[in-house]
Amino acid sequence: MKERVMDTMQKFSKAMFIPVLILPIAGILIAIGNLFTNARLLEVLPFLNNPVTTGFGTILSGSLVSILVNLGVVFCVGLAVGLANKKKSEAGFIALLGYLVFINAMNRFMGLQGMLVEGNLQGTGQTMVLGVQVLDMGVFLGIFLGIVTAIVHNRYADKEFNNAFQIYGGTRFVFIVLIPVVVLLGILFTYIWPFFQGGISSLGTLINQSGNFGIFLYGMLERLLIPTGLHHLVYTPFLYTELGGVAEVAGEIFEGARNIYFAEIANADGGLLAPSVIWDARGISKMFGLIGACLAMYHKASPENKAKARAILIPAAVTSFIAGVTEPIEFSFMFVAPLLFIVHAGLSGLSMVLLNILNVRAIGPNGFIDFLLYNVPLGTERTAWPMYIVVGLFFFVVYYFLFRFLITKFDYKTIGREESGQETKLYTKKDYQEKNSQSGEPANDLGLAHTIVAALGGEENIETVTNCYSRLRLTLTDPEKVNEGILKNETGASGIIKKGQNVQVVYGLQVNAIRKSVDTVLNRAIVEE
Repeated sequence: MKERVMDTMQKFSKAMFIPVLILPIAGILIAIGNLFTNARLLEVLPFLNNPVTTGFGTILSGSLVSILVNLGVVFCVGLAVGLANKKKSEAGFIALLGYLVFINAMNRFMGLQGMLVEGNLQGTGQTMVLGVQVLDMGVFLGIFLGIVTAIVHNRYADKEFNNAFQIYGGTRFVFIVLIPVVVLLGILFTYIWPFFQGGISSLGTLINQSGNFGIFLYGMLERLLIPTGLHHLVYTPFLYTELGGVAEVAGEIFEGARNIYFAEIANADGGLLAPSVIWDARGISKMFGLIGACLAMYHKASPENKAKARAILIPAAVTSFIAGVTEPIEFSFMFVAPLLFIVHAGLSGLSMVLLNILNVRAIGPNGFIDFLLYNVPLGTERTAWPMYIVVGLFFFVVYYFLFRFLITKFDYKTIGREESGQETKLYTKKDYQEKNSQSGEPANDLGLAHTIVAALGGEENIETVTNCYSRLRLTLTDPEKVNEGILKNETGASGIIKKGQNVQVVYGLQVNAIRKSVDTVLNRAIVEE
């Protein structure tokens, strides 16, 4: 039973990556649009102060903000596509239709019951969704309908009929079944949702009243769940629902930390960013803390292994600092020294607490590139971003000395401290290609993919292949056939996680290319996750 629950959570977690990973791109583009209307930048670069560039910036920022007020439909379609076992494009299309039917069914029923509020909807629990007045279910509506659509789709997508009814088979039958389901749900949620809304509001109040302790738990749990691949289930509700705060920006109400600060970025006349931005300051340990951990591991490496440790740790540290991809570092000590990982999670939470105490409003979800694009154009008076760097440098020092002490105290076999004949090293894709070149074998992605497929137990053992930002995610018939040694030592994997039939192999930023090569070897259609 426990394994089945974990498998379900793994599948849901994987599906969530479709909307979750695309939304930050919208935020970055909003920030770029803000650059073209930034008063300080226009003073420094006066040639940008013309109707063409400023108009482009205004249009870019304003048009992308529309995504933030329609997150329900974004998550509905994204989750349906991610959770569908087959015919994913049809599942997404049907999810969109189901979403439209739901909101209009709820609106018509509320109208018949005399429940629709007239005039200003603020504070009434009702809102406008795609021009339709309904209960304000926010992103939860999209998540719920995406799951419902996927369940119906997976059950009936292969249903076929004979003779005159043949045209009603397949995904068309899915739509036929889904319509009465969502209509009934629209009616039921008219009565049920206010109770859920009260519970969510109470939980949000409890978290906010917990103050810095709540922030600490949030930051720590977000890191502790890295091994399971479920860590984004911690931060997603805070970024996109009222758990992360509610704020009015330019006369419009936004819920969730990320939605709020995206809207504030697009509003050039805004002041200091809302306090809720702290829920997306998770990058401080990625940009500074783990770099200190890498330096500690390098300094504690055996003298004969220092050069080797340096070659491994520097690329991993740069990737973490620039792009916020931390798994290559975390997996280097997670299993050989679990205490270091727990300390890392705790320090991550503490760093966010300190930012909150100092009233730092800088946006820092990932690495340094995002940090610059978001914060520098907004200026110090709106974000206090230089203090974010000061706090980061402080935790760089804390990580360094604490990791150095613990590695020495408990003689942890971190990078460069392995026993004779043992290796806990991280190999890169380049290392593998160079090895193949030296042996006279062609160094190409398909060669690497063939090795990966073989190490996963062969083509017949692989049921599904997808990927997220840094991990190859697979469903295997028999996970015991996985050869972890080959995956780590010959293909550059920095970690392997098994949960039932679900297996995750951590490759970092090159995972998308690896995924496509594996699909080519398996001769399967590539379905982007």
